[in-house]
Order: sequence, then C-alpha cells, then structure tokens
Amino acid sequence: MSTSAQPAVPAQSAVPAQSTPSAPSPVPPVLAEVVRSGFVEGRHRGSLVLLAADGSVEFTLGDANAPVFPRSSNKPMQAAGVLRAGLELTGERLAIAAASHSGEAFHRELVRQMLAEHDLTAERLQCPPDLPLDPTEAEAYLASGAVRDPVTMNCSGKHTAMLAACALRGWPLDSYLDPAHPLQQLIHSVVEEAAGEPVAAVGTDGCGAPLMAISLVGLARAFRSFVLAAPGTAERRVADAMRAHPEYVAGTRRPDTWLMREIPGALSKMGAEAVQAVALPDGRALAFKVDDGGTRTLGPILARALTLMGVEAPVVTRIGRAPLLGGDREVGAIRAAF
Repeated sequence: MSTSAQPAVPAQSAVPAQSTPSAPSPVPPVLAEVVRSGFVEGRHRGSLVLLAADGSVEFTLGDANAPVFPRSSNKPMQAAGVLRAGLELTGERLAIAAASHSGEAFHRELVRQMLAEHDLTAERLQCPPDLPLDPTEAEAYLASGAVRDPVTMNCSGKHTAMLAACALRGWPLDSYLDPAHPLQQLIHSVVEEAAGEPVAAVGTDGCGAPLMAISLVGLARAFRSFVLAAPGTAERRVADAMRAHPEYVAGTRRPDTWLMREIPGALSKMGAEAVQAVALPDGRALAFKVDDGGTRTLGPILARALTLMGVEAPVVTRIGRAPLLGGDREVGAIRAAF
C-alpha cells in the first residue's frame, strides 16, 4: 500500500489518477422504484456490493469496482487519521469526529466544548455555516431565532477534530483542508490502507475537506477492516466509539443511529449523494451508491441489502419504510427493486 506523499490537487475539481479513454459503461441496474397509486413513476439506478464474512465478494449489482466519492461514508477513516496523528479522543468526542450529526442541541454543545478544550474557536472552522441537517431540528432552530453557523453544520465535529490534531502536532491551522497538508496526507494513507486499493481521485467534499474516491468494494472492505481491527488500534477505537454513541454519529431520528443501536456490533455510516456502508461484527459488509444521489432511497435499499445478508430485526423493517403521501394519506412507497 502506498503511503507516500501525494501531490497537491486543486480544491475545485476531482483529479483522476489517470485519464485514459474508456468504453461506455452499461446502464446501471435499478436499485429502487418509486411507486405511487400502484404506478411506477420513477426509478433510481446504482451499484451495490455485499461481502461475505471472509471478505470475499458475495453479491454485486452494477459496477462495484468503479470509483465513487463515498462522501461522509469516508468519515470513519478520517477520524482514524486524526487518532494516528496523535490526538486523544474517546467516547462521544470520537463518535462526533466521525459524524454527520443532525445539529441537535447536544451536538452543538459538544462541538463547542471540544473547541474550548483544545484552545480553539469556532472562527477557525472552515466548514460552511449551515442549519441543522435534521428537518425537525432545523424548524425548531429557526423558530428560536438562530442563524446558520459553522458549529451547526453536520461536519463540524470532524473539522474540530482535524483542527485539534493540527494544533497538537504544530501543523498549520489555516491550511488544514489543503490536500497537501500533513494531516490530509495521513488520512489519504489511512483510506488506501483500509480500502485495500489506491485512491482513484481527490476532490472537495461539501464541507470543504478533501474527499478520496474508492470503489464500493473498497468502501465495504474498509468498514469490514474497522470492525475486525485489533482492540486499541485507531480503526477499532473509531468503530467502538461510533457503535457505543451512535446518536453522536447521526442523531435521534436517523437510520444510522437506529441500526447501530438495535443490531449489536453493526457499524453504519451514510454519505451524501446516496452512499451507504455497513459492516457487521462477523465481517460481513455492504456498500452501495445511487447514481442520481436520491437519498430518499437509502432506507429501502439498505433494508433489502441487510435482508439478503440474513439480518432479521425489527429495525430493518423500520429503516425500509419510505411512504409516499397523497394529500394527508399514504398512497405509495419507495421500494427496493432487487
């Protein structure tokens, strides 16, 4: 696995590892259908992979070997990177470092506490000001008279951890999001090591942090490596913190939280543009990406994938429900199509 320094890339665009012409890809399969009043009014295509307990590929749909941006499903690897840099985080603090939190009051309070603990201020955060990710929380937040704030942004825990690691190591704070920064180079190496493959492209995530592209097979392999890592390693510490404090990874009304709460040992993390990765404690894992980014499909696809893996639990049914309304009544649903 390459751990050598990678050249800096422009923050505005993804940079492929190579630019050789390729043949047109086949049309991806339909992963989910939108069914209204018994009529299929829409289809969502994408790719999916299931890994067996021994790490072998057990089932695929589409092209699970093509690189994708995992978006926030990369966050466990980023959190492991700050630990490898020497930052000591445990419990809720480590969980929120790997979070796409909902912006609930307890999330915002912990981020502010962490900033103070490391002699940092919110002005140092380079994630954009935002409203709470959770719609219910966003309504209450706005009703209270609050405005968009970097602390409220769902990636603020990750950014706080990155800044704290840089302060600890004496690395530059103003450029902590530069792909050539020592911390980002370390995270780059962690992603490659966990995925078992080279990063195919480097881009900029919605929060401004560098984003590493890997395949869905690599993403599932990375999550598997975290749950199977030896106790005390950075990877296992991240997995254990996320599983022990899932409400800090997501929120009180989020499927990642429900899954990690109700299936012992499961590690789950969604990403923007409809990416999802899950690993079970025995080494089984899954990852998928919906091409059009329709996050409303995540629950039904995830529930179907877990069912194919033999997971039977009430939470699977709960996650899989995605009703469609007509007026004030249910007239259809988004359903998995495989």
